[in-house]
Amino acid sequence: MARLFSDHVVLQRQQPILVWGWAKPGETVKATLAGQHQQAKADAGGKWLVRFAPLEAGGPHVLTATAKSGSAQASDVLIGEVWLCSGQSNMEWPVKQADNYAAEKKNANFPQIRHFRVEHELALTPQTDLKTGDWAVASAETVGDFTAVGFFFARELYQKLNVPIGLLHSSWGGSQVEGWISKESMLSNPELRPTVQQLPTNWAAADSLVDLKLRQRLKVPTNLTAADEAKYLSPNYDFAGWRKTDPMGQWEWKDMMGFTGQGYMARLVTIPDDMVNAPTTLSLAENDSPNQIYINGKLVSEGTISGVRKITIPPNTWQAGQNRLVLKMGGMVNPAWYGLGLKGSSSDLYVEAGPQRINLANDWLLMPAFGEKHQYKRFMNNVAVSLYNAMIAPLEPFALRGVLWYQGETNAGRAYQYRQSFPLLITDWRQKFGQNLSFYFVQLSSFGANLSSNQGSNWAELREAQTMTLKLPKTGMAVTTDVGNPKDIHPTNKQDVGHRLALHALKLDYGQSVNYASPTFSGVAFEGNRAIVSFANAKVGLVVKDKYGYLKGFEIAGDDHVFHYAQAQINGATVVVSSADVPKPVAVRYAWADAPEEANLFSADGLPANPFRTDTWPGLTTNVRFE
Repeated sequence: MARLFSDHVVLQRQQPILVWGWAKPGETVKATLAGQHQQAKADAGGKWLVRFAPLEAGGPHVLTATAKSGSAQASDVLIGEVWLCSGQSNMEWPVKQADNYAAEKKNANFPQIRHFRVEHELALTPQTDLKTGDWAVASAETVGDFTAVGFFFARELYQKLNVPIGLLHSSWGGSQVEGWISKESMLSNPELRPTVQQLPTNWAAADSLVDLKLRQRLKVPTNLTAADEAKYLSPNYDFAGWRKTDPMGQWEWKDMMGFTGQGYMARLVTIPDDMVNAPTTLSLAENDSPNQIYINGKLVSEGTISGVRKITIPPNTWQAGQNRLVLKMGGMVNPAWYGLGLKGSSSDLYVEAGPQRINLANDWLLMPAFGEKHQYKRFMNNVAVSLYNAMIAPLEPFALRGVLWYQGETNAGRAYQYRQSFPLLITDWRQKFGQNLSFYFVQLSSFGANLSSNQGSNWAELREAQTMTLKLPKTGMAVTTDVGNPKDIHPTNKQDVGHRLALHALKLDYGQSVNYASPTFSGVAFEGNRAIVSFANAKVGLVVKDKYGYLKGFEIAGDDHVFHYAQAQINGATVVVSSADVPKPVAVRYAWADAPEEANLFSADGLPANPFRTDTWPGLTTNVRFE
């Protein structure tokens, strides 16, 4: 049988149960489950599929399949509610790294909650089955590896419904939405079609395509040689076009598409006059590959240094004013999986002479050595549809109640296009699974800066695209701006996230009387110097979470499109917004920032208001497209 049909599996109640597997072509396969007997003939490729009539929650049962060539069996089979959990790292985030793990571990003995993790795989064509994977039964020993959002969702459902819950977990940190959509659906969209019309069918072709794309992004010629790259080391080389980035960490997370090989790091360093004649110490963090280090075209160090590298630079090597520092290096030796990049702390990047220290923690430039032997890791974002092919296609048509989705951080740079790509994914999966799946997703939390609308925000635009996706039937969104961490893209409060998703399911799928939706902008009226903003999902009332009673997070603008921080007051199910600087307002925004920490409008039962804007003025990502 297919890998999913193994010991401890949870099968969806109240829906036809499809079970499939493989036998010899033309063979008759007989399958049994909970007193039902079905049979099917394997097709020319050996695949068979049987359909059992819907069952109510319960178990344990035994699922068997037999044919002349052999038999297969899954024991401890439960019938209950099954949810597919997918997205990127915040869905992948395990219970053991969430808040209060010690306490959660003690409250994890739920033998009727089961979790199946789909391992990270990529494929250029749709796969028929998973290579690995097993169903794990929730306990103190196992729960640490469960998806945290999924587990807290499942636990609340189990406690309210008292039926088995199965979590089918297929996610990959850092993944973009385009990787999770099938080729057929990508081809159906005029904007996305050009990138998938000529998708590679083998990995050598895929690597060549990735190499070409990376060169194009960095404006590097396709015929670049190692001799051409030697010019990078000259004292007058112009680093225009090199990628500016934080120097610490693996290159594969710096939009380098999984490049592995040799690479260059460069930085302009300003040296004061009084340091020129003194010996200096150049500290360069950790990279234990053979390195070459150049200052103004002169080789000052060559070889391998383990640990934090501190190199003595002779007097008069630096010149007063601007200097060019260039490092040529390979991937880390220990650990080998690290690849290109610097390891350790940014505080280990500096030039020092006596008490004087020049910080080198920022403003570095990167460039791969395309002219030398290099290759590409099988990176999850290199080839569109490759995640769908390997990690979703093998699950179809497993019966589900719905999908939990937490993704979008990687797509924030092209948030405007997410208005198309995200609904496309939902429609795609519903068609592929042959089910009208409920689809509940987590709105991006708070991460980064809390700037005003005048600077704009990719993350706010992505949240807007997510909100617009609610136009699709059977969708819901958990707003989480209040439980994020501006300094960490992985907020560890996954309990509230799971709870807010559970509210959606409890209300919309299971008919319980709970308020599940955040207050959401529904309209605005401009009266003189005021804007009166109306909200849906506010019947329980609006409240401000602030010990002084001040409502924050609102901005207002006039015809000049310049936003000003505004005064705001709750009036029933509306908020009245004004600013002395805007006598005739035409637009209001709320929580329009990457990390809107100050936003504090909630429903009376504790759900944060959804960020919004009343205008449709062009944003930062309007013209950015997937390539």
